[in-house]
Amino acid sequence: MDIRSQVSMVFHLDKCIGCHTCSIACKNVWTDRKGAEYMWWNNVETKPGTGYPTKWENQDIYKGGWEKNGNSVSLKGAGKLRGLKNIFHNPHLPVLDDYYEPWTYKYEDLFTAPEGDDQPTARPVSLVTGEHMDVKAGPNWDDDLGGSPDYARQDVNFKNLSPSEQEVMFQLERMTFFYLPRICNHCLNPACVASCPSGAIYKRGEDGVVLINQQVCRAWRMCVTACPYKKSYYNWHTGKSEKCILCYPRLESGQAPACMHQCVGRIRYLGVLLYDADRIQEAASVPDDQLVDAQLGIYLDPFDPEIIKEARKNGIADSTLEAAQKSPVYKFVKEWKIALPLHPEFRTLPNLFYVPALMPGMATVKDGVYEESNTQFLWGGIENNRLPIKYLANLFTAGNADKIVEVLKRLMAVRWHRRQITVGDVEQEIVDKAMGEVSLEADTADAIFRLTSLATFDERFVIPPAHREESIEMLESTADVKGSAGFGFKEKPKRGW
Repeated sequence: MDIRSQVSMVFHLDKCIGCHTCSIACKNVWTDRKGAEYMWWNNVETKPGTGYPTKWENQDIYKGGWEKNGNSVSLKGAGKLRGLKNIFHNPHLPVLDDYYEPWTYKYEDLFTAPEGDDQPTARPVSLVTGEHMDVKAGPNWDDDLGGSPDYARQDVNFKNLSPSEQEVMFQLERMTFFYLPRICNHCLNPACVASCPSGAIYKRGEDGVVLINQQVCRAWRMCVTACPYKKSYYNWHTGKSEKCILCYPRLESGQAPACMHQCVGRIRYLGVLLYDADRIQEAASVPDDQLVDAQLGIYLDPFDPEIIKEARKNGIADSTLEAAQKSPVYKFVKEWKIALPLHPEFRTLPNLFYVPALMPGMATVKDGVYEESNTQFLWGGIENNRLPIKYLANLFTAGNADKIVEVLKRLMAVRWHRRQITVGDVEQEIVDKAMGEVSLEADTADAIFRLTSLATFDERFVIPPAHREESIEMLESTADVKGSAGFGFKEKPKRGW
């Protein structure tokens, strides 16, 4: 048993309001530099939709992630042989148009235009070429179902859904969408790390954060292909690859990552999970319908004396073990089992989990009591979900619909329980039946409600001490090095050797 610690995250999709404050916070801190204009280490997508970059989920196009190969896995579009064949021309790389060509406006024209009868305008100018351009796309071009025929209807998660099932989602009275915030998943089995010919990408031992060594990177861009979530980017100015670093300078000084600290909806949670590294290959190699359970089986009980003993033997500090015991992520993922990984079929074992969106309940009230609050309609809100179960299963469980139904039933049971307490218009026997069917105790339901709705900052973000004598970020003005490659970089990246 090889026990390690991993800083992991949970995003509660029922609470995301799509304000993009997280994206702007990340952009202002990390990617407001030349060569990084098109990068959004944090972005928020509207689902259904094709996302950013366009159709990033379609690995028939991009060949990202791993594929099952007997009792093991192999990289889809990278690796030793494939990487060598494509090292000078990689046909699976997304191009700039798959993201968008970043632009600004020629504002000086508003002030220098000669006097005349017409209104001067500021024409868009490419931040890459400096030439005038026609804006054709942006990082969130399909926000709130904008351009649905071209975007929402092209969502690759519609696979296995019949045309009639797809069409139902776009009927006016049933039309719905939800927001999907995304950052790097800092996976247990990261394809980007395995694909890099230079060995520039590594996973930190103390917290599992995946980073790119800017001095070692040679811009082969195999990481861009290998990452199925497309969260590794190429900086065309420095000639290096970059990615989300989970704000590790902030973590080392006890602060939450910028995107999480600024989250308006308070949908984000961060904490430590303990896992058995010896079981990674086994968990990544199981059939698709077993992937979620196999991954969750890797994470260990931080209260188990034997696990604590082995963790200490492996150098994990007591303060990290204490953080793991208080981790909100452990509660959502392991105790309550209501958070799921995004696209587990990519087999990277991601450490960012999502609580699926539970669509608004639709019912009628008569004489102060739900007409549909009886055993016949107990799970009607799930069975008649505006978003087909198959769609959510394609997103979060590699197509395993039963797992999605299980999670939604637990969330629905909490909703019934809390409504009975606060409103009192649901019969107690209905609540008892709902809670019993999903094996949920009243105290647990209240705890889920408490951490979801009323959690304090310290309850949402349980950050273990970094165990370093000093943090570089506390010794210098980070603004002095912001222009090089983001906060915390000591040397400006250079092309080549």
